[in-house]
Amino acid sequence: MAVQTHQPKLPSGLSRLLFRMPIYLYKLRLGWLLGGRFLLLNHIGRKSGLPRQAVVEVVRHDSASDTYIIASGFGDQAQWFQNLMQTPDVTIQVGRRKLAVHARRLSPDEAADEMADYARRNPKAVRSLAGFMGFEVDGTEEGYRQLGEHLPFVALEKRDAK
Repeated sequence: MAVQTHQPKLPSGLSRLLFRMPIYLYKLRLGWLLGGRFLLLNHIGRKSGLPRQAVVEVVRHDSASDTYIIASGFGDQAQWFQNLMQTPDVTIQVGRRKLAVHARRLSPDEAADEMADYARRNPKAVRSLAGFMGFEVDGTEEGYRQLGEHLPFVALEKRDAK
């Protein structure tokens, strides 16, 4: 069972700088060092209308549809997530590859499936991430499914070139 023990705090100060460091790897054309595990999300600020960037972990890449699944560990309060929900047509960069995508929030059932699958593939990482996000999980598939229902998951679906 997944139980939230505390609300994760958005990074600030030094921790914010550390979270944003991978963006500088992309700016230096070194994003390939992060492999396919992370992507650079280029989005538009919902209040400012200005370009914004965030590096997020790839939960899963469906190579058949070229869809990337990501999740917000900080929930609905993450700025990049709120910006995506306002302006879902964005671009991403994975390694050296750039792609135009449309962001679609997954349903709670889809999110539960993705979290359970992620937990099967990354059992050690998911336990630490759950704790970091303020959740206590019992290690069962049902517990991870419940965790997935609490987190916003997003499918970044490839847009057709026009």
